[in-house]
Amino acid sequence: MNRKVALLHGPNLNMLGRRPAQHYGTVTLAQLEAQIREWGAERTLDVVTFQTNHEGAFLEHVHGLIGAVDAVVVNPGAWTHYQWSIRDALELLGVPIVEVHLSDIEAREPHRRISVIRDIAAHAVWGKGPDGYRDALDFLKASLT
Repeated sequence: MNRKVALLHGPNLNMLGRRPAQHYGTVTLAQLEAQIREWGAERTLDVVTFQTNHEGAFLEHVHGLIGAVDAVVVNPGAWTHYQWSIRDALELLGVPIVEVHLSDIEAREPHRRISVIRDIAAHAVWGKGPDGYRDALDFLKASLT
């Protein structure tokens, strides 16, 4: 039986491929999501994706996932650093959460080193580019079996 994993992306991640390549690489969000779904399938994980630039839409989507997913991979984008409502909504899910960032947030500006998600995340991966998502799925596969 495949486990269902929600892949959630926050603001500006729809602009991947246009953002500074030194931090975010050159892959588009569509390419990234297709790769992650493929990696998920290899691990018997069904990955369903969602991205928005609107906090309310993100919150409503997360609320709709309660009881419907086995785990979450989330890159909250800028919301990582200050958006407590996103943290609180994710916490309601009661499933393993992996926080992922394409860039190495620990090596960037001081405000990017803050994560309001980290204390509810079972695991965090940053600075590995798209491969960080594969690491997140590996973690979840091991955690869910």
